[in-house]
Amino acid sequence: MSCTIIDGKAIAKELLRELKEKTAALREKGVIPGLTVIIVGEDPASLTYVASKEKKAKSLGFNGEVLRLPENTTQEELCKVIDGLNADPAVDGILVQLPLPRHINKYDVIRRISPDKDVDGFHVINSGCLFTGLPGFVPCTPKGIIKLIESTGVPIEGKHAVVLGRSLIVGKPVAQLLLDKNATVTVCHSHTGNDKAYTKSADIVVAAVGKPGFLKGDMIKPGAIVIDVGIHRVDGALCGDVVFDEAKEVAGFLTPVPGGVGPMTIAELMENTYLAALKRLV
Repeated sequence: MSCTIIDGKAIAKELLRELKEKTAALREKGVIPGLTVIIVGEDPASLTYVASKEKKAKSLGFNGEVLRLPENTTQEELCKVIDGLNADPAVDGILVQLPLPRHINKYDVIRRISPDKDVDGFHVINSGCLFTGLPGFVPCTPKGIIKLIESTGVPIEGKHAVVLGRSLIVGKPVAQLLLDKNATVTVCHSHTGNDKAYTKSADIVVAAVGKPGFLKGDMIKPGAIVIDVGIHRVDGALCGDVVFDEAKEVAGFLTPVPGGVGPMTIAELMENTYLAALKRLV
């Protein structure tokens, strides 16, 4: 069976091109989107990811800033920084890079961010809006996943979608977004058992289980859309939750790792920041 590789880089590039044009028009009206990313500590992967966000924001014409705080920053100190950004009218989006040091409660920190500036979409108010169908910021990765699926041209409505994983960051929100598109959704998790029984009948599979090579070729329905959210380094090479070489022999559409979901996550973060800035004109 011929498998189409979904080019997340190309789709993200087009989204960012459109955002750059929209941002230029917004700047002419006196509004410059502002994104501030806070990182606590020196986690190498986080530092790299934050640098890429800053670079991308500036390339679009945003005011992009990174606040680098030491590892021993207290939760109270971090929350005071967030309070200052909440009060700053030039800051439209606030993102606290995870993971945080163990002495800081990430849930309390995320709740401290104003929901109107929570461009990651993790605040409980934005989560509540997602699950009740009200306007709010949608988490970046799930939002990007839906666009990747829609890029195939295959309607989501009426399809059986299986989501592997039930995290607050990907699994649960993407399941809700698929429900909103009128798919029938099954969520598999660590207590499901025999995931193959579900994935084998799925028209759409979103693999966000966090285990390298979890989804194998014999677990996929011929012609299915397979979205690989995982990213791992195994023996010096990057791989996902899906065994790519097996999946491409069965699936109809498949995202690669890297170059699939990852670029869309950053693109959607930029889109959320733009949308936050747009509210200044209302």
